[in-house]
Amino acid sequence: MRSLTPRRLRAIGVLLAALVPNALVGSVARADTPVVPDFTDGFGLTEVADATEVHSSTDFTITVTTPQVSGPHKIRVFLPRGYAADPDKRWPVTYFLHGGGGSVNDAVAAPALRSDKMITVIPDGGLKGWYTDWLMQNTAVGAARWETFHLEQVIPYIDANLRTVPDRAHRAVVGLSMGGSGALHYAQTRPDLFGHTASLSGGIDFAMAEVRAAVLATELNLTGAWCAASSSSSPSGTGTCTGYGPYVDSDAVFGSPYPFLGADHLWNAYDPAAPANLSKLHDTEVTLYTGDRGLIDAHTATAAATVKARLDRLGIPSRLVDYGNGISLSPGCDGGHNYGCWAPAFADYVPRLEAAFEAAATN
Repeated sequence: MRSLTPRRLRAIGVLLAALVPNALVGSVARADTPVVPDFTDGFGLTEVADATEVHSSTDFTITVTTPQVSGPHKIRVFLPRGYAADPDKRWPVTYFLHGGGGSVNDAVAAPALRSDKMITVIPDGGLKGWYTDWLMQNTAVGAARWETFHLEQVIPYIDANLRTVPDRAHRAVVGLSMGGSGALHYAQTRPDLFGHTASLSGGIDFAMAEVRAAVLATELNLTGAWCAASSSSSPSGTGTCTGYGPYVDSDAVFGSPYPFLGADHLWNAYDPAAPANLSKLHDTEVTLYTGDRGLIDAHTATAAATVKARLDRLGIPSRLVDYGNGISLSPGCDGGHNYGCWAPAFADYVPRLEAAFEAAATN
């Protein structure tokens, strides 16, 4: 027998490829690909064909379009490992809102969000979306109705396509940094949707000049500690912080930030720390986490303390974890604005949330 030289091996490979039916080859390829749920368009969302990223059978990212926000936008989903095995079971769902300059992939940096007791959904919030419908819709970023996108489209879309328990007792909204203010705001705006909310190092007091300055920095794409610490230093695979996207007018999101003659009325209406907004959380489980070190968390600690004090005066139960320099939370936490603190904060929070979901199921 003549030896099988590399040239002969390549020839045999070509012959086999010609003989094996394409359908068979295709079936083998599909068998190697994890199966994820199919999604049906609706609620103003259209899935982009062939854009799904399958990380595993319980971790995938779909891409959708909507007139409410310009461009395609990703939605990442973590399913419980038992989701496929129990087709009759429905699950609580938690929405995670990422920070400024971040993406849906940031959630990878918080392993606790991969829970076997709930579904976690991470919708794109834009590099500087601020989880609101912008005042200006004709900027360089185009349509920017983030609040409408999330609350009126993504949530019913997820409920229609995944086996969720579609009530407030089994739905939470949590977030960090920019997403921390978004989480508290969404819980206040739609208490009918969310029974639980958590803000980690959130810019949750819009009366603070430092928080308003952070919003302006994102509009003007002035990168700095807020952006660099919130995403690029995480092990989430998002790479270096590339900033907040195109420059837009400083009044694009909330209008004028200056408190003269009511010019800042949109800032005040959104303000998660405003007593009128906090009063809407009377039947919501509220949790706040913050450190107090570094350029950012020195201010988020002040904001969290203000919110906690106001909730106390309103008689609304809440839990504040100010871990200071981070030693009490985790050896890897320095009390700053980073996933070295946020990951262990979620490790503390998620089991408590799971317990609340389970308690709601028995009531």
